[in-house]
Amino acid sequence: MGSISVVLADSHHVVRSGLRAVLANEADISVVAEAGDAGEAARAAVQHRPDLVVMDFDADAVRAVLRASAGSHVLVFTLADDDESMYQAIRAGARGYLLKSAQQPEILRAARGVAAGEAIFGEGVAHRVIELLTAPVHRTEEAFPELTRRERQVLDLIADGRSNSVIARQLHLAPKTVSNHISAIFTKLRAADRAEAIARARDAGIGTRVRHLTSVTG
Repeated sequence: MGSISVVLADSHHVVRSGLRAVLANEADISVVAEAGDAGEAARAAVQHRPDLVVMDFDADAVRAVLRASAGSHVLVFTLADDDESMYQAIRAGARGYLLKSAQQPEILRAARGVAAGEAIFGEGVAHRVIELLTAPVHRTEEAFPELTRRERQVLDLIADGRSNSVIARQLHLAPKTVSNHISAIFTKLRAADRAEAIARARDAGIGTRVRHLTSVTG
């Protein structure tokens, strides 16, 4: 039996079969169980206490697995490449996040790394995870809880007077994605336009003028 024990959890049998084919041929990896839903995954974690659970994205399921087997590590293997899913997976306790488009070498590297306790993120999401975890959100979360984390970051930059193209470069997003986030912000804040959104943000203590005042008086 290999030194890394793995439980595979996904509602699609073909996904589990594909992962098993990739992992089971490795001398240091043993697939000890498969699960088709969150409940099965938690029960398998209790029974086998695996080093690694590879599972589709479901924040509640990630938490359930980690509660069931505190010594296990979770690698999310998913089609969900949006920022909010990544953020919620990390908050739930996942140590890795890999898109289902990943190739075999990337899957093996992630499996071994996460099982060893490393934080591993796929090539398509790594820089975005770093942005999500390190970009300043200031007081936006408290002031506008209805916004997603990424929308808060965009609003913060809008309030700083950044253009859409600058925001896109800074957050490593497509210009269209930035426009979509801004439209969502306007809708959620019931702001008629960019100027109104900026005014509301700055009234809440977000933006260039507040940072400048803080740096002078601090």
